[in-house]
Amino acid sequence: MYTMKKFNQVWLAAGLAASMALCGTAQAQMRIEISGVGSNQIPVAVAGFADEGIAPQQISAIIKADLERSGAFKLIDAGVITSMNNIDYAGWKAKGADALVIGTVAKATSGDYEVRYKLLDTVKQTELSQLGLSRAPQYTRLTAHTIADDIFLKLTGIRGAFSTRISYVKEYDKRHYELLVADADGEEEQMALRSNEPIISPSWSPDGTKVAYVSFEQKKPVVYIQNLITRARTVVANEKGSNSSPAWSPAGNKLAVSLSKDGHTQIYTVNADGSNLRRVSNSNGIDSEAQFSPDGSSIYFMSDRSGGPQIYRMGVDGSDPKRITFSGNYNISPRISADGKTLAYISRRDGNFQLYTLDLATGQEQRLSDSTDDQYPSFAPNGRYIMYATQAGGRKSLAVVSVDGRVKQRLTTQAGNIKEPTWGPFMQ
Repeated sequence: MYTMKKFNQVWLAAGLAASMALCGTAQAQMRIEISGVGSNQIPVAVAGFADEGIAPQQISAIIKADLERSGAFKLIDAGVITSMNNIDYAGWKAKGADALVIGTVAKATSGDYEVRYKLLDTVKQTELSQLGLSRAPQYTRLTAHTIADDIFLKLTGIRGAFSTRISYVKEYDKRHYELLVADADGEEEQMALRSNEPIISPSWSPDGTKVAYVSFEQKKPVVYIQNLITRARTVVANEKGSNSSPAWSPAGNKLAVSLSKDGHTQIYTVNADGSNLRRVSNSNGIDSEAQFSPDGSSIYFMSDRSGGPQIYRMGVDGSDPKRITFSGNYNISPRISADGKTLAYISRRDGNFQLYTLDLATGQEQRLSDSTDDQYPSFAPNGRYIMYATQAGGRKSLAVVSVDGRVKQRLTTQAGNIKEPTWGPFMQ
């Protein structure tokens, strides 16, 4: 049986403590529009959990929303099942469900909500998984996301990312900016920083407890790290000229940054406490937007050394730079998937800025967006989805697309433009 004890301890100590330590709770929540479905959808019936009405939020509804957003499942109406015993497997299979999700909710004397869940295989008439979770009322959504993650893993073989977090910037006007952290579905939005000057380029630390970003509050771009638990803030790079594009190393002990201290912008590495600044790239052009490879041995970056912006890769010490993108004459914002196999980037073609991916082994390129002004791609930690900023109808919003391009989501709010997204890591 899969136990969640260790997960709970780490998440509550890090991720949830972070959200409680932020400056405040933003009121406007995101609205999600979903289009397209994945190939070979798995038919799943998610029953209403027995007595779930006593909890602050309906757990089965959150699970359904998570599974629907993924595009990997075909949801089948199951009503409410009050007992987790004596399940009519054949009857559910006849209704078209290959899997059935059932559960119960009870309130403990401590005030926590105890949630039990089972995932059943109606074809083999066996139990695939079960969990027992006990959490405080404010973590009801996390409980539901955890169950959805377990369902996704057991039925697809891929780790779910529903319980991860995202960060982004919301711009209300030219004098009001907020750095926000939210659940992967845009709910439970928390404010990490408010400023009268622009905030750009947020980047999650590998352990999910800190966010690096660029702020213009000193009337120039400066790189900071914000500890989401302690709220302590560290200046990482405040050199002469521009300081931009922070990106964490996989070990979380250093960052790559883009600095113009020596003239034209080049890539440097710096320890997370701001010490040991070292220049890495060395060209006569502009080198920027560095991203470490998952194993930390190399850095992907944008450079115009060939006459126009293209994506390159070099050793972490700056050695052996090689061009990676060759299609199109304008490719920027490289992001690498967690398995190191897929590169996402923004390419300008026919005047449109759109999201593309490149299979690094085969060289096969794929366009994933059909809008005209896309920016700042960010992979989900399981590598199955990419979030990016886009613009339509004069409003800036976030979008999510599956790596096969079949499933698309648009995340919008009633107030403000949302941009500069970054998808947080799994909480180990």
